[in-house]
Formats: sequence, structure tokens, C-alpha cells
Amino acid sequence: MAPVTIAIDGPAGAGKSTVAKRVAERLNLMYVDTGAMYRAVAYLCAQEGIDVHSERDVEAVLDAHRVSFEEGEDRTLQVLIDGVNVTSKLRAPEVSALVSTVAAHPRVRQLLTEWQRAFAERHSVVMDGRDIGTVVLPHATVKVFLTAAPEERARRRMEEYKRMGYDVALEDMVQTVLERDRKDSERLVAPLRMAEDAVRIDSTDKSVESVVDEIVQLVENAHVR
Repeated sequence: MAPVTIAIDGPAGAGKSTVAKRVAERLNLMYVDTGAMYRAVAYLCAQEGIDVHSERDVEAVLDAHRVSFEEGEDRTLQVLIDGVNVTSKLRAPEVSALVSTVAAHPRVRQLLTEWQRAFAERHSVVMDGRDIGTVVLPHATVKVFLTAAPEERARRRMEEYKRMGYDVALEDMVQTVLERDRKDSERLVAPLRMAEDAVRIDSTDKSVESVVDEIVQLVENAHVR
């Protein structure tokens, strides 16, 4: 039986990671946070003081370190750099500020797309990102485009940073979210867009569980369980 693949795309702060994790738990699938893969590259660049606008320098830092991924005990993706688990460090603001620029480099996207497809070939997965249904897994069993109003996405991201001990103003976070949207949508390689066969879900006024219920129902309707 072919692996079940659920692609959840959408802009920053839409709740993709939270929803994808819950869907994976409900359906007993592996959760693959593709954003964590790009954040691993951004984290390396931040640690090494690399100019993220230079694709050559970004490639060089990738060549100089061993980035690997494994399934954690909770069936989520764990990120290791030179054998050290750095998963908990990947959502710091200084890393987030670099992700869009790093992710726009064609060679970086090509490499990470290969890693993501390899995971989906070996496991039944719930995978979230910005180009999963359009580029990484164009034949996914179920595709969802999860979004929310910019102000709500900014509020969620601000609360996430507060839980990690970072103090960020809501007004600044709204601008950050909008700028991230612009970069992700305008990049030449694999821009953020909704796949033609994806189901759009606006989570602005919905609970996480109600969104999860919708996606689980989509999977059940696809007769894969």
C-alpha cells in the first residue's frame, strides 16, 4: 500500500505546525515540519555569521556541516547538526528573520525538496510548509491550504515568542508577518501559492481541534483509512 501523504501549506502564523502535529497524532502518521529543515540552514548561517544573501556562502556552510533528520519518540521530525539535536533552538527570532532569504536560494530548495520527498517515500506523513502540495508532493493524498487573517497570525506568532521568553510588540509582528508573506509569495523558486486541488481552510475564528476535524474528515473522504 502506498504511503498516505497529507500536505498542509499556508503563510506564516496560520497554525500549520500545530494543526499538522494534531492531525498526525489522530491518524498515527509521522509529522514532518519542513520549515524546521529550512530553519536548520538559517540557524547554521546565524551561528556562523554567514551572509544569507550569498547563495555560495550558504552552500559552503551546508557543505561544512552535517545536517541530519530523524523521527523523534513523539513521531515528529528532529533536527541534528553535527550530531547535536538543535530542534528546540530553531524558532528564535534571529533564526526566523533569515528563513525566507535562505529558502529563496534554488540550490537550498532543491536539496531540501529531495530530503522531504525521501521521507514521504518511506513514511506515511503529514507534511507542512509553503510548497508541499505544489512542488514537494504534487500527488499528495490530501492537500490543504491553511490561512488566517494577518493580525491573527501575528498575534499567534507573538504568543509563541513570549512562551520562548522573547518580548515582541504586536505591531512589529504584523509587519514581520506581512513582509514574510511578500517574500514567500514573490520568490522566483517555489513561491507560496495554493495548489489547484487543495482545500482552503481559514482558521481565523476556528479552534485547532475544529480545523483538525476538517482535515481528518478530508482524509476519511479520500478513502485512505
